[in-house]
Amino acid sequence: MSERPPFPGKALAEAGLNRQFVFDLDALPAATRQTLGDTIGFRQLILLGHGGRRLWERLQAADPVGEHPIDDYTVRTVHAWLAEHLPGRAWRIVYPGEQPVGLQGLGKLAGWHHAAPFMVGIDAEWGSWYAYRAVVLVDFEFSAFFPVDRGNPCLNCAATPCLAACPPGALAGGRFDFAACSGFRLQAASPCAEGCLARQACPVGAEHRYAPEQIAHSYRRSLAMLRQYRA
Repeated sequence: MSERPPFPGKALAEAGLNRQFVFDLDALPAATRQTLGDTIGFRQLILLGHGGRRLWERLQAADPVGEHPIDDYTVRTVHAWLAEHLPGRAWRIVYPGEQPVGLQGLGKLAGWHHAAPFMVGIDAEWGSWYAYRAVVLVDFEFSAFFPVDRGNPCLNCAATPCLAACPPGALAGGRFDFAACSGFRLQAASPCAEGCLARQACPVGAEHRYAPEQIAHSYRRSLAMLRQYRA
């Protein structure tokens, strides 16, 4: 039996999709597979994410337009990569898409995701400055990745600057108070409207912190959803 080829992820990384993980579908937990819809005819799942500022920089250079520029850029990038590296092979982009996908569950299986007090995933290298960008089913067999779990940096954090930086005290007592957080964000001229002060106070992976424009873009979307929820 021939050895599986390594994953050719250089072009994806250069485009900003610099977090990559390949799973064999038959090795995934049944509950995870159920979130993917029909997997007949596919052998692997590729999880793609971005860490740091590169994706945003590449997106700005591409002159983004539309309501969901990051998702649109990601899909175009993945399409081009699939056409080059898997011509004639079956594939399906599950995320971005309308079907709910357990992204954090996949992140945990990859060793990327640990829970932070400010309700965003965190790891020891990137801190909280990463996101899940695509889930792709493919009819191919690359060399599957092994999880690299660097542990939860929050467990050894005695200073807890994120707790002190939260103006409404939504992280106090070891539990997240959604009502306090959302209510404060919705106040006029709230300093948390376009960025989480607790998240920005975390020192882990601070060198990878998003550009202010990238932070504002993400939090404007969540603020709009809050306004709809409260309407």
